[in-house]
Amino acid sequence: MKTIRTLVCLGIASFAAAGAVQAQTTAQPAPPAETYGPEDDGRRFDDGSRVVCEDVEVQRNSTDPNRIGGTAAGAVIGGLVGNQVGSGDGRKLATVGGAVAGGAIGRKVQGDRQEATGDRIVETQCRRVWR
Repeated sequence: MKTIRTLVCLGIASFAAAGAVQAQTTAQPAPPAETYGPEDDGRRFDDGSRVVCEDVEVQRNSTDPNRIGGTAAGAVIGGLVGNQVGSGDGRKLATVGGAVAGGAIGRKVQGDRQEATGDRIVETQCRRVWR
């Protein structure tokens, strides 16, 4: 019973940690004062700056950009594997260590998978440069 309680607590902790990461990554920086489009390419200003446009490949994918599913699944599996090792306090430590390592591995595996299958779009991004 203690093992199940420990694994449930680890699963809840991994979801909470993933939620904290999501809250940090969803904050967007303030937009620039002016935005420029492809029609402004080459435009020059009195201060010596100009608008430069570049085609940039942007990845658009994923219903789970913060990889919460992979982290949680990895943590649970790692906790189960770690629980099979040792006895007494060593087993508890191995369970926690397995959950942490499994969460990190699950996040990495999901990220690699998303990158391999993601849709890539070419966008024209324009910015003002001073030279």
